[in-house]
Amino acid sequence: MSMEIINIITPKISFLWEVGLPFVIALTILVFVHEMGHYSVARLCNVKVEVFSIGFGPEIIGWNDKAGTRWKICIIPLGGYVKMFGEGDEAVEDTGQNQNGQKISDDDKAVSFQYKSLFQRSAIVFAGPLINFLFAIIAFAGIFMTVGLPNSNSDQLIAKIGKLSVGAPAEISGFEVGDRIIEIDNQKVIYFSDLQEIVKSRPNKKVLIRALRGGVEIVLELTTSSRIVKNEAGENIKIGLLGVSVAPGEISYVRQGVFKSIYLGMERTYNFTVQILKYIRDIFIGKQSTDELGGIIRIAQISGQVAELGLVSFVSFLAILSVNLGLINLFPIPMLDGGHLVFYAIEAVIGKPLSARIQEYLLKFGLFIVLFIFLFVTWNDLVHLKFFEFIITFFT
Repeated sequence: MSMEIINIITPKISFLWEVGLPFVIALTILVFVHEMGHYSVARLCNVKVEVFSIGFGPEIIGWNDKAGTRWKICIIPLGGYVKMFGEGDEAVEDTGQNQNGQKISDDDKAVSFQYKSLFQRSAIVFAGPLINFLFAIIAFAGIFMTVGLPNSNSDQLIAKIGKLSVGAPAEISGFEVGDRIIEIDNQKVIYFSDLQEIVKSRPNKKVLIRALRGGVEIVLELTTSSRIVKNEAGENIKIGLLGVSVAPGEISYVRQGVFKSIYLGMERTYNFTVQILKYIRDIFIGKQSTDELGGIIRIAQISGQVAELGLVSFVSFLAILSVNLGLINLFPIPMLDGGHLVFYAIEAVIGKPLSARIQEYLLKFGLFIVLFIFLFVTWNDLVHLKFFEFIITFFT
């Protein structure tokens, strides 16, 4: 009986360790970075910060600093927030009283978010997304300085297996890490790019593969798997897969100087930003499907997979997620930073804030949009993981 319990518990503990922990670490770092942007600029503008929270719900641990800020970590690690003194009161007409009808003293006005200039409030709000982009630049630059940039012949890597995907055709058929593929269906293979081109053209087909293992030639037959992807014309096409990746040891890297690394970090951050915007544009014009949109569940899954590849891959993943977080927060949706910036832009044009009632309606609408997107991407995640097929199978 005890062994049965151990067999049931062990996979769950393994899941928490391999997927849950990397996910919590990744999300905590990104939330801390984002909220630290808001916090830092708020303090520079002499705004009192009441709470700096990582997570939501009941507090696990917390402390107060000399400035009166409550720093805390909460039980639900799915975000965080910075609560500034006077934040939220800006939606109320300036009567010299707060939302509770209490008179605001001059000392309170001096440290209140509500009474800061339009430029200062905008800077505080914009600082969160901005620091996400800066974090990505620094992370990429750090990788280029310490690990290096793949050499210019990275597309000419020898077709040597560095990793096998569990359950993929190559792993099932008996391939091992270190095997060097030299021929597929009588077509000569030298570089990994040769392997990719041949396999892509053979989705769900039997192939005969010759490889070298420790200097000895072996011959294995397998049936490739497949995946649907978009071609350059935006059409769905099916490509073949083996489930192998190139041996990391075959890639040579060249470390870059500080200034070159920063430039490359900025370039990579810019490229990812453009790719995300193009993908969103293609969704709206019908060239891309929404099936690839993922949420918390998929991020958790990818976090675990990337963590297994090592620190460099995990840091790169953090940088990409940081770009996503910064960009999404700049979308002009009420409830997000971008929505507040739109409010301030309107205030700059008309010379006064939008009325409290209009802001309230817009914030409710923004909350609806955010909840809809959250539910939609969560549904995508469950479909992607074949959760519903599992439930049906479980009860039949």
